[in-house]
Amino acid sequence: MLVIGIETSCDETAAAVFDGRKVLSDIVSSQTDIHNKYGGIVPELASRRHIEMILPVVDKALGSSGVALSEIEGVSVTQGPGLIGALLVGVSFSKALSYAKKLPLVGVNHIEGHITAILLEEEVTFPYLGLIVSGGHTSLYVVNGIGSYRHLGSTRDDAAGEALDKGGKLLGLGYPAGAIIDRLASEADPKGMKFPRAVVHGSPYDFSFSGLKTFLVNLVHREGKGFAERNLKEIAAGYLEAVVDMLVEKTVKAARENNLATIVIAGGVAANSRLRRKMKESALEYGIKVLYPSIPLCTDNASMIAHLGHRYLEMGKRSGFDMNGIPDWPI
Repeated sequence: MLVIGIETSCDETAAAVFDGRKVLSDIVSSQTDIHNKYGGIVPELASRRHIEMILPVVDKALGSSGVALSEIEGVSVTQGPGLIGALLVGVSFSKALSYAKKLPLVGVNHIEGHITAILLEEEVTFPYLGLIVSGGHTSLYVVNGIGSYRHLGSTRDDAAGEALDKGGKLLGLGYPAGAIIDRLASEADPKGMKFPRAVVHGSPYDFSFSGLKTFLVNLVHREGKGFAERNLKEIAAGYLEAVVDMLVEKTVKAARENNLATIVIAGGVAANSRLRRKMKESALEYGIKVLYPSIPLCTDNASMIAHLGHRYLEMGKRSGFDMNGIPDWPI
């Protein structure tokens, strides 16, 4: 089955064609240049840009795949979670395409797409532990199979990627700041400047990053003008190390206590080099394998949506034309 996947959950307009074995094309139109001057995503601007770009992106995905629209046999779209205005652009377009071409339609979960994207590149034995870590989400799931998940824990405040972006904004690094912090941190001693690690009471697998961000705000204000500029690399290294340590500790603990032999890291922060290295080092002590998708599959993309939709369409799942975007949709 040739499936086209549509992704518009946040600030990337993406379309991909998947034939059941491999991704034939994946086109992403980024909005970074639009939102950078605001230091974060402006939902209304994101929605408007999706409206402008969705048709050109879909046309390019079809052209790059060598597949004509008349050959497409199914439509998969991100139904949630995400920004409601952004979601509605993709959902509305997909419903119109499905109706006009009489194609089966399925709405899929963006987070589920991330934690199963690894299946496009690796043969992974179920169950495995999925860590979704991005600008909007930080959660742990036991992945028993497609459509079968058990939620273990989530952030109680900021997502890890959000903490990195807000920290980077405070340091004058622009938006998005995650990749910049990763680069700066690689040039300094991660133990050179100490940052706190949150202790979360209650669920053993919940995260918290707001206190870390507040510590950075107070540190920069207390030390005064010029402190951040003089110590930028050391601050970036210490700040990132705190984020990574909290992620690694809870994730490896969850894998051990639930007898899971494999950890899959997904989402934009999965591209972080320090997180990849420390997670592997820590998990290796307990004989746990760590996998993560290639960089293009870590960030928001339509390949994961086309792949997941293909799975569900072949299982007989369908969505009706009353389908709506769901901004807060747990899996």
